[in-house]
Amino acid sequence: MAAPRKPTLPVPGKENILITSALPYVNNVPHLGNIIGSVLSADVFARFCRARGLPTIYICGSDEYGTATETKALSEGVDPATLCAKYHAIHKEIYDWFRIDFDTFGRTPTDEHTEIVQSVFKRLWNNGYIEQRETTQAYCPEHESFLADRYVEGECSLCHDKGARGDQCDACGNLLDPMEPDLDASGNQETKATGWLINPKCKLDGTTPIKRQTKHLYLRLDALQGEIESWIASAKKDWSANCTAITYSWLDQGLKPRGITRDLKWGVPIPTGLDGLSEEDFAKKVFYVWFDACIGYPSITKTFTDAGNPSGTNWEKWWKNPEEVSLYQFMGKDNVPFHTIIWPASQIGSKENWTKVKTLSTTEYLNYEGGKFSKSKGVGVFGNNARDTGIDPDIWRFYLLSRRPETSDSEFKWEEFVDVNNNDLLKNLGNLCQRVIKFTQAKMDSVVPEFDLSKFPALQQHKEEVTKLLQEYNATLKGLKLRHGLSVIMAISGLGNKLLQDNKLSNQLIAEEPERCNAVIGIALNHIHLLANVLAPYMPGKSQAILKQLGFDGEGQTASIPDVWEADAIKPGHKLGEPELLFATIPAAKIDEWRDAFGGEELRKIKEAEAKKAAEKKLAREREKEKKKLKKEKEKAEKEAAAAAAASGQAAAPVAAGETTTLPLRPAPAKAAATPSAEEPAPKN
Repeated sequence: MAAPRKPTLPVPGKENILITSALPYVNNVPHLGNIIGSVLSADVFARFCRARGLPTIYICGSDEYGTATETKALSEGVDPATLCAKYHAIHKEIYDWFRIDFDTFGRTPTDEHTEIVQSVFKRLWNNGYIEQRETTQAYCPEHESFLADRYVEGECSLCHDKGARGDQCDACGNLLDPMEPDLDASGNQETKATGWLINPKCKLDGTTPIKRQTKHLYLRLDALQGEIESWIASAKKDWSANCTAITYSWLDQGLKPRGITRDLKWGVPIPTGLDGLSEEDFAKKVFYVWFDACIGYPSITKTFTDAGNPSGTNWEKWWKNPEEVSLYQFMGKDNVPFHTIIWPASQIGSKENWTKVKTLSTTEYLNYEGGKFSKSKGVGVFGNNARDTGIDPDIWRFYLLSRRPETSDSEFKWEEFVDVNNNDLLKNLGNLCQRVIKFTQAKMDSVVPEFDLSKFPALQQHKEEVTKLLQEYNATLKGLKLRHGLSVIMAISGLGNKLLQDNKLSNQLIAEEPERCNAVIGIALNHIHLLANVLAPYMPGKSQAILKQLGFDGEGQTASIPDVWEADAIKPGHKLGEPELLFATIPAAKIDEWRDAFGGEELRKIKEAEAKKAAEKKLAREREKEKKKLKKEKEKAEKEAAAAAAASGQAAAPVAAGETTTLPLRPAPAKAAATPSAEEPAPKN
């Protein structure tokens, strides 16, 4: 990775671009879906904006506070700070390998973060948008502390799994309360969840918790709903469709006050010295991670733009400057409400001139080979596994971006991964570069010949066609249609190959029409130069490799993407570099090898279990259907029997399904006594 760059600040009068990707939660390893959903997509856009000459800053970092971090640290036998340092380094190493070019990748446990979070809260408190509520909560008498829901474990009241947590049962997926709720005046249980824990125990020491009253702070989203809706109405035009739908699903239900404090040690402490806020009540509480996490964007920015200067305000030039800064945010769809409602509510309620999100790009889910990624079950490729394949990071970037789940879920498939490399990249893009640069090396000693495009109308037309695609590319990326942007790049590459085919670049051409051959070489080399630049946001390593072969200092070469292609970046007399293969064939045998290595057998078991479960459900439905059918037949039979009995004046007995329903209309006439047969002795007198 390149050395840390000098902080960029907004330039008055220019389009200044502020980019964030959702802060990854620190205590897990990101899988490919996490990477394409936020950091990689944001990286492509950031590189594009820089190549367009726009003042741009890309901010990200690890989200480190919260209950999950405390419980993970407990399971690993370390303190939260040690755990976070370990996983922050893992995340950074993974993103470096994928060539994610953040301006800074910071952390939330900093003095800057505490300062800004508490400042926002104080303004919300003073403006009347915070309320206190008294609630009943699990309390551990052993270590004399209230327990966050995850710190209580026990038996699920619904499925009776013994390892359920106080917030959720992983076995059945239902939400739980940590303790059995009390009955209200009507005798109903006061619970928002669907179940609770039986025999709850404190996760820390095994003590049975008791119920005790405690106070928590709530952000009054209900009081802010009108202002939030007004802002969304003007901002949503640049949001993706799924983002807008998720946001309005919250608004349509009516916003309610949301708790923003938790009984934890690892987090931003509640500030003191505020009128009406009891220091004693909140001394052992911290802010809920989803209140402070989004404030990590400006706090991480401050650690970068104002490094070493606690009183510095350069960060505000980005975050409190909506007139000159456009904020673009990238994330998976599960993070949407916190970025479109919770964080904007805090910004609006603070009454400060915050830079709020202009364009929000959200993705659906990336699935894996017909299943889901699972770290615990070893299914799927996680960030630290990708390098184990030996495949260049740029190939991974290209494939993931070509499958970016922009409007619906998409699928990672090894067969497609290999096909993209062997066909789209090697045979299209790789072939074009190799053919032109090697021809120039062999026939012209790697020196660009004198050429004049004006003499050849077909080459002028080629310029116009490429410029049209270039303008489509620029509009596509500005609109965050990153998946389509790759299609445009491959179309530009395809035009380059068509140029060579139409003009039959060969020894014969150079011998019979040297002037046209020179013009074809000149425009083809410039065509490849353009390709290297438009490819840079997607495949920065391969872009640098192409520029190096074209005779530019590839390492550190800054990409530049123009409005119009002039085909004059490479001049006559320019000395090219050495041609090298950009891509290599991946053997088809690797498909099964990688599929097995990354959870093939386990995925097969999961699919079999799911298929068995689906079959059982189907059988149960069929049985239920048959049961209903028999019930209807029985009811029909009883009705017929009743009707027949009514006609004969008798009461009908219930009829079992399947029995005959034909009854005589009247009693049969009496018969004469039968004469005993020879085989039957007559009855004795």
